[in-house]
Amino acid sequence: MEATRELYWNIGHGAAVLVPMYLITVAALALLGYYGYQRLRIYGKGKPLDRTGNRPERISMLVKNVLLQSRVLKVKGPGFAHGFFFWSFATLFAGTVLVALQADGTDLLLGVRFLTGTFYKVFSLVLDVAGLAALITLAGLFVRRYLVRPEGLETTRDDAVMHGLLFAIIVTGFLIEGARMAVTEVVQQPDLALWSPVGLMVAKILSGSQPGDLALVHRGLWWFHFVLVAAFICAIPFTKFRHIFTTSANYFFAPLGPKGALVTVDMEGDAESFGAAKIGDMTWKDIFDTDACTKCKRCQDRCPAHATEKPLSPMKVISQLGEVAREAVEDNLVEAVGKDALWSCTTCRACQEICPAAIEHVNKVVDIRRNLVLMEGEFPGDEVVTAMGNVEVNGNPLGMSFASRGDWAEGLPVTQLSEGAEVDILYFVGCYASFDKRNIKIATSFVKLCAAAGIRVGILGKEEKCCGEPMRKLGNEYLYQTLATENIETIKGYGVKKVVTACPHCFNTLSKDYRDLGFDVETEHYTTFLERLITDGKLKIDQGAFECTYHDSCYLGRYNDTYQAPRALVQAAGGTIREMERKEAESFCCGAGGGRIMAEEKLGSRISVKRVQMAAATGAGVLVSNCPFCLTMFEDGVKGAELEGLLVARDVSEILLERVVAAQAG
Repeated sequence: MEATRELYWNIGHGAAVLVPMYLITVAALALLGYYGYQRLRIYGKGKPLDRTGNRPERISMLVKNVLLQSRVLKVKGPGFAHGFFFWSFATLFAGTVLVALQADGTDLLLGVRFLTGTFYKVFSLVLDVAGLAALITLAGLFVRRYLVRPEGLETTRDDAVMHGLLFAIIVTGFLIEGARMAVTEVVQQPDLALWSPVGLMVAKILSGSQPGDLALVHRGLWWFHFVLVAAFICAIPFTKFRHIFTTSANYFFAPLGPKGALVTVDMEGDAESFGAAKIGDMTWKDIFDTDACTKCKRCQDRCPAHATEKPLSPMKVISQLGEVAREAVEDNLVEAVGKDALWSCTTCRACQEICPAAIEHVNKVVDIRRNLVLMEGEFPGDEVVTAMGNVEVNGNPLGMSFASRGDWAEGLPVTQLSEGAEVDILYFVGCYASFDKRNIKIATSFVKLCAAAGIRVGILGKEEKCCGEPMRKLGNEYLYQTLATENIETIKGYGVKKVVTACPHCFNTLSKDYRDLGFDVETEHYTTFLERLITDGKLKIDQGAFECTYHDSCYLGRYNDTYQAPRALVQAAGGTIREMERKEAESFCCGAGGGRIMAEEKLGSRISVKRVQMAAATGAGVLVSNCPFCLTMFEDGVKGAELEGLLVARDVSEILLERVVAAQAG
């Protein structure tokens, strides 16, 4: 006997079955389409934004992240469970489509059956295994959400509806299969029954019943299962089930430009307001993000502000914006989100890096900050007002005279471009390495390393101004653009071919944000620059064994995916790195980003203290970084954590310079 089965066994395949079945299906899809359209109208409340260019790349991202679950699998445990459930449920859906294709298509119209023989056996086995995998992973997710719920995981009616529907659909599917097999296969085709192991197990449990009773149970369960599937379709626009569409689409609409780059606001146009005060000031994509969010809390778990008892949860920010878009479009966004939450953000991008739905959190926070600063004149504290004033007057937030910006370089092998000497690179020093006593050592070390490698270094001296990044992230777009324009004109005026900076914030700003303002000079961070000098044999390093731990700064790591070059420099100097638990893409912010370097940390505990405690937990006595902001925060954090004498913060350039000096002395 050929390996196959009657697809509509005990149900029939006439008009009495097909008409109501397809009427219910069409009605469910119509409801899905109608309320889906209503949600499209909500997205339309936002401003236009083109996110359809370069479609091949967008389609590639869509396929990769939907079919392979790439972003979802970044988190072990629940990520893998969700991935397996998706693949299992997708397999069941594909199997249902094949059944409908044969039963209501090729067989009905052409008399062609393809669910036969070996293909049918494999088909049956795959669907049974997929159903069992879906049931097991769904049970695991249920236990996590309802029995051992992690702190901060919100559970709502949506979650109960989703778990209940999915569980009922899978279980009734196995009961239907078992009832059918108990009548048609357990005795009649036992070899074929083996290809449906779960169904066979259910069938053996039911086999004691009379065939007539099993037929009644089968028919009732079949229609109940069908109604459940229709209910699932209808529930999509009203529950988190909608993420099936919105999260998938969000992969297609993801930004393709430089990672982490903000939209440059036209400050010279005729706009009456700047930033986002109401939901209509945001883009349609910002609103769409709120529907793509599944409230998985991964962003919240990695937020340094939330981890240090500050009133910020990236997950709740997205949720609050979604509520405004759906229910109170005229509400003020600052009031909806909260000023303290907005000012607590360090723009570290940890939330976006881990988000399985590709939601863009940082730009929303900065957009609302822009309105607070540019339209309301509000800042997180008086100290920030003072710092902004210092930048306007002297080009730096520290209040130092602009004329003294190059004083640190006196007596060093470095040339000011105004003197007209030929140089190989322009070293964009940054504010802290120019004026802060501790950070001047970074600038000094870098210049001496370049001299040892025969690299001629030039600086702008008093002509250099703050890159503007802290001001921009705090919302002062006008001051940022003023500074950026002046720096760009100065650098391009000297015909500079290459810029190197030791500050990741300067690097990210010059290499990405300045591009919108016409800056096209190659820019590199000093870690990759020095690594290449060592690799090329231009910079000789004498190794000396030592142990340390290494901190991935947010703006070099998550913003620019540079993780190995700094580690290679440490290893080149003979260092052995004891990695912290939070490293690379999951690194924990130092607390200085988002302009917070200029603001006092008044809420919760200090982020820098928490990070140096992570460093101390490795047992290493040295905490190595590659950022002036990080070094500043860690110096304070070591004191705040009372780790003086146990942990010392150092820049990688200082360690390298010691080895160069030792080599030359030998």
